[in-house]
Amino acid sequence: MSSLLAVHIIGLGVQQEAVIDSTAQMALLNADCIMGSERQLDVVSRFTADAQIRLLPGLKNLLQVITELEEASVQNLVVLASGDPLYFGIGRWFRQRFDFSVLHFYPAVSSVQAACHALGLSLQDVTVVSLHGRPLTNLRRYLQPNRALVLLTDTISSPQAIAQECVLAGLDQSALTVCENLGYENQTISSFEAGSLADSQTGFSALNVVVLETSSQVSFYPSSIGIQDEHFLTDKAEGKGMLTKRDIRIAILSYMQIDPEDTVWDIGAGCGGVSIEMSYWHATAKVYSIEHHDERLTCLHANKTRFGVSNMTIVPESAPESLFELPNPNRVFVGGSDGRLNEVLSIAWQRLPLGGILVATSVTEDSKRTLLDFSEQVSSKEKTRAESTSLQLSVAKESVLANQRVYRPTLPVTLFQFRKR
Repeated sequence: MSSLLAVHIIGLGVQQEAVIDSTAQMALLNADCIMGSERQLDVVSRFTADAQIRLLPGLKNLLQVITELEEASVQNLVVLASGDPLYFGIGRWFRQRFDFSVLHFYPAVSSVQAACHALGLSLQDVTVVSLHGRPLTNLRRYLQPNRALVLLTDTISSPQAIAQECVLAGLDQSALTVCENLGYENQTISSFEAGSLADSQTGFSALNVVVLETSSQVSFYPSSIGIQDEHFLTDKAEGKGMLTKRDIRIAILSYMQIDPEDTVWDIGAGCGGVSIEMSYWHATAKVYSIEHHDERLTCLHANKTRFGVSNMTIVPESAPESLFELPNPNRVFVGGSDGRLNEVLSIAWQRLPLGGILVATSVTEDSKRTLLDFSEQVSSKEKTRAESTSLQLSVAKESVLANQRVYRPTLPVTLFQFRKR
């Protein structure tokens, strides 16, 4: 936006009357255009001078509106925000799309800070989760015992809906504190136990922040890697079917070495054991789960909802055809290929950047031979040699035979890791 001289994003705090410092006041007085909600515009009306006043559009249309303002020779734009614009606010949207040299931020107290101060909670001791405009099921990855969560809500993530999620997780004794209308004359703070609030008809202001302190009860949702097999929905009996089993899954996660912003392909995702764990433990990674068998797809969708992993995208097609439309990966796991392993490996390797990791598993001797051949092939290239390693994992599980304890071995799994150098 080269003709824009400056974009000022001003936080108004959570008070009835905004307290705006002198630099923010000058930005308002010098603005060609000021955008915000009706309430926000009313709060700053005494500082608006001759500026054009506009309601802030939805984010889908905001860039187009700013382009039109630029074409109309607007050089100084003010955007009003509630609380701190760079803490779960609109500031991030601007930072991702505009050169930092034209951006000016004016922070204020956020609703998260106000809620913590109202309850005497230290900010460093809580986890902030935004459910505003996001699926309520996103909460599930945070529902472990003895957690302090500050939840930014909307009409879908009502206090009752949050309490119901706690009950489903087995944390019905958790404490929910609902902070309504923070900073206003009608501010109200009330506390409930999740089990009693879940079925309550109590009405709450739409302007609320929920502080959730989970109980010490055992949660359905795990707090460390290795989700129990029986917690997954599969195409066969509980914990069976097309699901990478827990002990092997833990090794795969270790060798994948996923970083926070990685793009990950899970090829032949089955019912989703590996995809779910990768998405669950790496909330900001983008995981693409490729699977085309109908029954497994049904389970994959169900498990995605069950564990609240909205950063996982299901690709209901077969590989390698489906891979061409996907963004380039940093990490690839190949768990199945329907007999086309050589093609899948070749395409995935080509798409990986330097430093990228490909992990594949094999149960049959045929697929192991294909992977060994692939290892020799990519290790001999001059420009993009592979650093490779492999290991065979064999697990024997406790069972009972004639009232005696025995350990029954499962089929050994060979795991290969390739890093592109």
